[in-house]
Amino acid sequence: MSEATRHIAIVGCGQLAQMMAQEGKPLGITFSFLAEKAEDAGCVEGLGTLVRLDEASNGEELFQALGCPEVITAERERVDTTLLRELQRFCPVYPDPHVFEKAQHRLREKLALTASGLPVAPFVPAQGCDELKSALDKLGYPAFIKSCENGYDGKNQWRVKDAAQLQEAIEEAQELPCVVEASVEFSCEVSLIGARSVSGEVKTYPLTENLHRQGTLLLSKAPFQNAQLLASARAYLQKLMDDWDYVGVLSLECFVTSEGLVVNEIAPRVHNSGHWTLAGADTSQFANHLRAILDMPLGETDCPRPAAMVNMLGVDRAPPGENQGVWLYGKSLRRGRKMGHVLLLDDCATQLSQRSEAVIADLYRH
Repeated sequence: MSEATRHIAIVGCGQLAQMMAQEGKPLGITFSFLAEKAEDAGCVEGLGTLVRLDEASNGEELFQALGCPEVITAERERVDTTLLRELQRFCPVYPDPHVFEKAQHRLREKLALTASGLPVAPFVPAQGCDELKSALDKLGYPAFIKSCENGYDGKNQWRVKDAAQLQEAIEEAQELPCVVEASVEFSCEVSLIGARSVSGEVKTYPLTENLHRQGTLLLSKAPFQNAQLLASARAYLQKLMDDWDYVGVLSLECFVTSEGLVVNEIAPRVHNSGHWTLAGADTSQFANHLRAILDMPLGETDCPRPAAMVNMLGVDRAPPGENQGVWLYGKSLRRGRKMGHVLLLDDCATQLSQRSEAVIADLYRH
């Protein structure tokens, strides 16, 4: 199959699938998208063929409906790994389903990270009142209680500072399987995004500093200048990629502590904290993910100028002032929903921070 006719199927129809398809078009790649029965597919309208899960009775029919793709990938970790394994009979699925199984369950993820020797916060699995109380007795306050599944963007997560807050969390968590994590003293949060191709070529982007609002990413700035931490993060990412025979883009989120990096979680996909690469790097994370899963040479990942990304959470209007692009995802407006993002570049990191704060102030003024 020639590069001009290469075809990829993406599981999911959100903004990450949208940006992959947009970045893949200049590479001569065509796309199809696999959606849940009632999934909103507005983000990928006009970007390729849409197939819904209920349109086929088995994996082979689904594969054919998707246009017999050369490779299948996903824009999210909450995917049906049984379905991915069924589709894997007909073409490669990258990242491999075993990685999604790790990432979509917090305890499996923690165990996989520690099995590869990566540092994580002390943690205890717990389910129900007695086990949660026992976990807090062991780890102490403050701590975080996080559901093993369906916990993202601050959802199904509770920070407990005392017994009263623990009781509130217990009542909300009910019998959800959870992981209780000791609180970590950290100065900031950073992420490292890298890509590994089928042939094993690896490229990583600079460290990115991330700021959150109510559990959801608000601002990312790159590069985070610390050579020692960058070397540590790259070593951790390389270890996971080697251990898991990983293919595609992988994101590693970490806390910066006085003793170095502590890994918080991974994302086996293109990541929100890497959106700045659309304007701030020679090759975006989206293009490099596609290149990796098609085993094309990876593009350069340098950050020539300080770059920033501001998430548009529950707002869908472009801010005034100079910027390097406003991406609107085409989703219906909802409180706190990721509606788009703004990218900024500057020769001066201090000036970039000031401009980013001005954009945030304008977007979220009341």
